[in-house]
Amino acid sequence: MPGLGDEFRAARESRHLSLSDVSEQIHIRSVYLQSIENEEWSVIAAPVYVRGFIRTYARFLGLDPEHAVEQFNASIGALAARPHEPVPLGPIDTPWRPSPWLLIAGAAALLLVVFVGFRYFQFQQDGGDVAAVAQASIAPSDAPSAVASDASPGPAAPKPTPSKTSAPTRTLEISVTAPSWLLVKVDGAQVLQGIMPAGTRKSYHGTSAFVRAGNAGGVTLTLNGKDLGVMGRSGDVIQRNLSLATE
Repeated sequence: MPGLGDEFRAARESRHLSLSDVSEQIHIRSVYLQSIENEEWSVIAAPVYVRGFIRTYARFLGLDPEHAVEQFNASIGALAARPHEPVPLGPIDTPWRPSPWLLIAGAAALLLVVFVGFRYFQFQQDGGDVAAVAQASIAPSDAPSAVASDASPGPAAPKPTPSKTSAPTRTLEISVTAPSWLLVKVDGAQVLQGIMPAGTRKSYHGTSAFVRAGNAGGVTLTLNGKDLGVMGRSGDVIQRNLSLATE
């Protein structure tokens, strides 16, 4: 009586099919199909995998899959009954699947790259403003120096009363309740830039202010004692121009 493997081989050859032909159609590696025909079960691995391959191969060849599985069970049962001859089991190739932690790490790395790119873009935008402010802030400081060099030595004269009264100024207070990137300019001069930790409090005096927050939900503004509330929602990039001069 032909064995299980011989039945599979005879059925395949009667259809003029090679092991490679069958492998392409039922998606089982040809090395496993050959192991079934040679009844070398250790090549495939655990019996549960062998039974699945036998059923699929039998259906394709037109054989009775359940009868073929019964023959396999009987053959490994006979092997297990022999003393000191356990049924050998070997490794099986399984498809590689990425770890969920690897996917999470990849997503975090992508978000970090986007965040750094966004901050660099903001820095590039602010570069021109900073240079202009630096040039504008030099002129007022130079004027008193020129006057002092021309003045003749003698007792200090009282400061002249300005002919035109400058606009009164008010106080702007900035409170940080959650880490946020901040850019602050007062009267056109940059006075603050960087990531501020929670608990940071800053006060500025002037006639106008520009405030940009990278995490608007973590920044609260107070103008001359009046609470203006948070600048926006958490994670939003918001900028505001404030007039500090009184009417």
